[in-house]
Amino acid sequence: MLFHKLISTSLGIGYIGKGAGTVAAVACSICWYLAWQNGYQLVPSLIATAVITLLGIWSSGVVSTIWGKDPARVVIDEVSGMCISLLFVPVSIKYVVCALILFRFFDIVKPLYIRKLEKFPGGWGIMLDDVLAGLYANILLQIILWFKLF
Repeated sequence: MLFHKLISTSLGIGYIGKGAGTVAAVACSICWYLAWQNGYQLVPSLIATAVITLLGIWSSGVVSTIWGKDPARVVIDEVSGMCISLLFVPVSIKYVVCALILFRFFDIVKPLYIRKLEKFPGGWGIMLDDVLAGLYANILLQIILWFKLF
């Protein structure tokens, strides 16, 4: 159970209380920037994102049996969504910050069917809304990049 608590809380970030999701997304953004600032690596970033997402589904499903449905302590979903937001995006501070803002917007407001995904059982419901929020953020970032809006 300790393994699942560590994974689902993103090494304990989820225990800080209010704002833990934002802290986890910021921590992920910093790690992503530091990891890829000297050259973006597509395959390792895809593998890392997939592993985080799959571990998140498993571990959040396990801890939800003791902490309840979509517990606030579980922030691995924010980490997964943030990673998805940053896939295929140039690693620069302006794009990482833009991804963070867009992801948190979609994660908090939950437009365009995001909220409906929370109804899935166990870890799937915990993770999928953030996966879709990350996907929406990434799509908007791709549009920004395509049209060179900044």
